[in-house]
Amino acid sequence: MHAYFNGYTGYFTFAANNNISKVDIPRGKLIAIGGAVNKGDNEELESSEQSSNDFFELGILARMLKELPEPGSRIEIITTASEIPEETGQRYVEAFARLDHSNTDVIHIQNRDDVDDPAYAARIFTAGAVLFTGGNQLRLSSIFGGTNFIDVMHKKYMQEEFIIAGTSAGAMAMSNIMIQGSSSVALLKNEVKISRGLGFIKEVTIDSHFVKRGRFSRLFQAVATNPVCVGIGLGEDTGLLITEGNKMEAIGSGLVIIVDGQNIRHSNIASARDNEPISIENLVVHILVNGNGYILSERKFLASYSEEFKVEIENLSNE
Repeated sequence: MHAYFNGYTGYFTFAANNNISKVDIPRGKLIAIGGAVNKGDNEELESSEQSSNDFFELGILARMLKELPEPGSRIEIITTASEIPEETGQRYVEAFARLDHSNTDVIHIQNRDDVDDPAYAARIFTAGAVLFTGGNQLRLSSIFGGTNFIDVMHKKYMQEEFIIAGTSAGAMAMSNIMIQGSSSVALLKNEVKISRGLGFIKEVTIDSHFVKRGRFSRLFQAVATNPVCVGIGLGEDTGLLITEGNKMEAIGSGLVIIVDGQNIRHSNIASARDNEPISIENLVVHILVNGNGYILSERKFLASYSEEFKVEIENLSNE
């Protein structure tokens, strides 16, 4: 596979050889991280007091380095969601440095004028990974939505071994259906606000800081509103590694909650009036810890992610 950059338009064109894999299966990987400690008026804003040790000790960033297409590949930190972008970006640079990875840079895109700069797209083109920091997920969808910058990222993710990671708001914006926010009482009709995310993965909706902030009810409502979507609730200190847009492995020290609405029978969400309570029958909930897995296409829980795929590979080789 090869590619070239047209500097005038800021658009990348990709060409593939005859051995290209199926176009609907991404070659890249997603790493959705639940976030950690925060402070400030914005509930998604990561704390300026948070030490890079929070990530260093958990090993999530170490796992991200292990998944890079080549050792030492450049990682671009995108701070658009954050209200303290310089401080947030520097914290991640320092965290990766503590893991002996110095090839890290920061992209401070703060508005849609910034995102049109072709130099930023060129940096994505030559990077091995990006990481969207926490903050406000609506900033990510409103600033990047429909831009060439995000189109380039989509193409790299589909056609190359490229990693897209996001923490907190950065994780929530990965899916096509994004939770924008909610009131404190989420199981009342229309108390959860849904908008369109960046669309790196379809048929899921992702929530972060899930266990500590008790966000079960808003994910239940989001899934009841869109039963085709699997709800993913990421606890603090926890991540989900997604390969082929389908195979999910829980990483980190906390919990991943999977909410499956495919078999919902009764729900009053269509008939209830605004602010009335919602009833839902037959939601399926799975709880994953480090090493567990989930297959999105099959709606299947895996007790051991690595063992399951070891058996699968052996079966294929024996056929």
